[in-house]
Amino acid sequence: MFFISRALRSALTLWAILTIVFFATRMTGDPTSFLIPPDLPEEQRVELRAKLGLNDDVATQYMRYSTALLRGDFGQSFFSNRPVVELFVERVPNTLLLTIPAFVLSVIVGMAIGLLAALHHNTVFDRFLTTATIAGQAIPNFVVGIAAILIFSFSLKLLPSGGMGTWRHLLLPTITLALATCANIARLVRSSMLEVLSQDYMRYAYSKGLSPFRVVVKHGLRNAILPVLTILGLQFGGLIAGAVVTESVFAWPGAGRLVLDAVMQRDFAMLQFGILVFSAAIILTNLLVDVGYGLLDPRVRGRS
Repeated sequence: MFFISRALRSALTLWAILTIVFFATRMTGDPTSFLIPPDLPEEQRVELRAKLGLNDDVATQYMRYSTALLRGDFGQSFFSNRPVVELFVERVPNTLLLTIPAFVLSVIVGMAIGLLAALHHNTVFDRFLTTATIAGQAIPNFVVGIAAILIFSFSLKLLPSGGMGTWRHLLLPTITLALATCANIARLVRSSMLEVLSQDYMRYAYSKGLSPFRVVVKHGLRNAILPVLTILGLQFGGLIAGAVVTESVFAWPGAGRLVLDAVMQRDFAMLQFGILVFSAAIILTNLLVDVGYGLLDPRVRGRS
């Protein structure tokens, strides 16, 4: 019952998001203003709107959209006149090429920083790392990205400022995307480790003469890692969402940039499908975390 309940909630959440996005996009204006020159006769605009199904009232458009979704038809892009699924699938590998290394980097560096800060609690080193992680959380991705371009591309001329090609093109956007997630993980690992280090079993492990490395890793980090697992799932979803901004700053040809272009061009079908995929990825990640906790802790299942 626990798993069925979580799955139903996830499905309802996804449908609610799609509904909100559908009606919100219809309030942004007429997409035909981007498709035809302004000096063409109004009759052609009306004809194009009829072809795109925009002359119907919003409720009729929503019913038609919902019916098409149930058939697996996600529509065609207004601008390329191609199925939005094809366009999105072409860009997904580029986004994964950016988000997966960013996730791995943020986990490794974030856990290392959090562990070091906890082991040097209340020292200058700890305060420096804590301040750095707070700054990493506070500064928006696009500010970090622009600053990185100014320093490493324009001033030092070490790395390309954008585009996709070699591994050098991947460095700046990956680090930019990983920064906030790395800071979040570091702060959580630090607080979790500080709580574990104060437990009696840790002092007992030290009294047995075990090496500090073995005590920290085997007894400390293993027990501190469980709360971190929750945020890892949430942070991966955040990376997917953050890729929209990062890909735009670095002109990275991924799915996030495709969705942002759809926003600017009022390409309704493309925008709706992009948000559907990103939302589904985040919701699925959260669902897997919930299910994992339910499997590990029967008390969680009992509270559902």
